[in-house]
Amino acid sequence: MNHATKTSQLPTIDEIRAAVKRISPEAHRTPILSSSYFNERLGARLFFKCENFQKIGAFKIRGGLNAVRSLSEEEKSRGVVTHSSGNHAQAISLAGRICGVQVTIVMPNNAPQVKKNAVRDYGGQIVECEPNEPARIAAAEAISQDTGATLIHSYNDPRIIAGQGTTALELLEDLNETPDIVMTPVGGGGLLSGTGISVKALSPQTKVVGGEPEMADDAKRSLEAGRIIPVENPQTIADGLKMSLGTLTFAAIHKNVSQIITCSEQSIIDTMKLVWERMKIIIEPSSAVPLAALLEGNLDVRGKTVAIILSGGNVDLNKLPW
Repeated sequence: MNHATKTSQLPTIDEIRAAVKRISPEAHRTPILSSSYFNERLGARLFFKCENFQKIGAFKIRGGLNAVRSLSEEEKSRGVVTHSSGNHAQAISLAGRICGVQVTIVMPNNAPQVKKNAVRDYGGQIVECEPNEPARIAAAEAISQDTGATLIHSYNDPRIIAGQGTTALELLEDLNETPDIVMTPVGGGGLLSGTGISVKALSPQTKVVGGEPEMADDAKRSLEAGRIIPVENPQTIADGLKMSLGTLTFAAIHKNVSQIITCSEQSIIDTMKLVWERMKIIIEPSSAVPLAALLEGNLDVRGKTVAIILSGGNVDLNKLPW
């Protein structure tokens, strides 16, 4: 893959600023919280950007709204299609409802009923497929060709990356100091990509670090190898982080991210519980990953100011992991 051509397709800081204007009527400007407990444990000053308080309970509405609002009137009239079983499906469905655009979501036939219900509640139409990536892609592409609907990938799309980049833009504007490190979880890499672009434009000296489960550490291996290493059958509780990097997200991460650190499954569960107990906020397993990696001691942050984007809080309360 030619990094230069891919890098030229990445959104700029100006496109991220334009995304802020597109999404601000609906997307929440989420608060930043701190915790003396975690500060003391790590000997650092931590700030948490709470996207668990975002619409649909996760940062994904930012990318979804930016992508749908970026379409021409003619494209909107033909609708949009995407494939996702998670937060992206809800984000595009809600964005479609807000913008008056018909949305079709390709979902695996074993997706949890609670997720299907959420998509339908937001007005998305569901087409089911076999539960594997090739089947999802094929079904979404077929619908796009048959109907003329615009295919919006859940992370490997400049409009999505620009929308996700608004999270870090807000974080840096609202934080009264310059963080030494900004962290996000990494799955497909949309949030980490957008974060890297925003941070490097606004605060070049700040390091951008990803957090990833040990059991799904393809992004870490990809960054170290200098090429995309696809994930194979990841067995992690962090179900939002099971995707492989895309060509665009890999190019952005390769350019802007210093390192990716990992944590164990038990550590994800323990950290998620600790955040619930100590901060009184609900976060999902994927959100706990960067903090879990710090608590495991996989990056020395003593004396540093660290900002962590808590990516979401969508948890099935009937199936808590502890």
